[in-house]
Amino acid sequence: MRNFGIVHRMLFRRLLLVGLAVASVSAAFSATSSTEANPVSRPKQWNATGTIKEVRTNDSSVVVAHEAIGDYMPAMTMRFHVQAPADLAGLNSGDKISFRLNVTDDKSWIDRVTKTGVTEPQSSVAPTASSAVAENKPRRKHPLLDFKFTNELNQAVSLSDFRGQALAITFFFTRCPIPDYCPRLSKNFQAASRKLSALPNAPTNWHFLSVTFDPENDTPAILKTYAETYHYDPSHWSFLTGPTNEISELARLSDVKFQRDGAFFNHDFRTQIVDASGHLQMVFPIGGDLSDAIVQEILKAARATNGPAVSSASH
Repeated sequence: MRNFGIVHRMLFRRLLLVGLAVASVSAAFSATSSTEANPVSRPKQWNATGTIKEVRTNDSSVVVAHEAIGDYMPAMTMRFHVQAPADLAGLNSGDKISFRLNVTDDKSWIDRVTKTGVTEPQSSVAPTASSAVAENKPRRKHPLLDFKFTNELNQAVSLSDFRGQALAITFFFTRCPIPDYCPRLSKNFQAASRKLSALPNAPTNWHFLSVTFDPENDTPAILKTYAETYHYDPSHWSFLTGPTNEISELARLSDVKFQRDGAFFNHDFRTQIVDASGHLQMVFPIGGDLSDAIVQEILKAARATNGPAVSSASH
C-alpha cells in the first residue's frame, strides 16, 4: 500500500506538470492567434532623397523634388507632411535632403529628414493647397455645365443634364499614390454620399463629379473599377473623363492648377459646390476630411431656386 501511495503521488505530480505545460502552450497559441487576428497597422516605408522646393511651416509640410522612391512612385515634385514640426527646423528651399516616407491606408508623412547638401533655390514651386479652410467666390454660372464628358459607364454625359441638382466637383487621377491626396478626395465623396443618403428627409437632387486629370490612362473601364473600390452609387456619383484640352480648360476655369510630372501629376486641391440653380456656391481649396462640410454645403445648394445665372464670360 505504501508503494502504491508513492506511485500515486508521483503520477499526480506528473499529470499536474503536463497540465500546466498544456495550459501555457494554449495561452501562447491564443495570444498568437489574437495578434494575428488583430494585427497592428504598420506603415509601409521607403528611404528617399530629394531637393526642397518650399518649406511650409504653417501646415507642417514641405515640397520636395524627389528621386524615384523604390518601386512605389517615380521621380516627381510632391508635397509631404511631417508629424513633428521639428523635422523641418533649419531647412530651406534649395537644401538637399534624405528622408523616410511612411504610408498607411489613409495617410502619409515623412520623417528622419536629414540635410545632405545645398543647391541654388529654384524659382518654380509646385502648386500647393491654400491654408484657408474655405473661400467664398462670386456667384456665377459654373463653366462645368458647358462641357461634355464620358462617364465611368462609357455613357456620353452632357453636364447640363445635372441642372437642378446640387453638385460637388473635384479633380483627381486614379494612379495617385499618396493616400491623403486624390484618395482622400474620393474618401470625402464616399463619406459625404453615405451621410447624405442616411439623413432623414434628405434631398435627392444632388450629384458628385470626380473629373480625372489623366484621360490617357483613366478610361471609362479604369474609372469604373476605381469607383467600385469606393462602393459608389452611380445615381449620385459619376467619374468623368474626356478630351485632354477640355479637361485642361475646365481645370483652368475652375482655378485648378495641375501639371504632368512623368507618369503622374502635380496638382492642388479644389472641391467645388455648385447650387441647384447653376451658381458656384463654395470652394474648398484644401485636402483633409471635408465630408461634413460637403454635406452641409450640399444641403444648402440643393435648396437653391432657379434664379438667373450670372454669366461666366468675365471669369
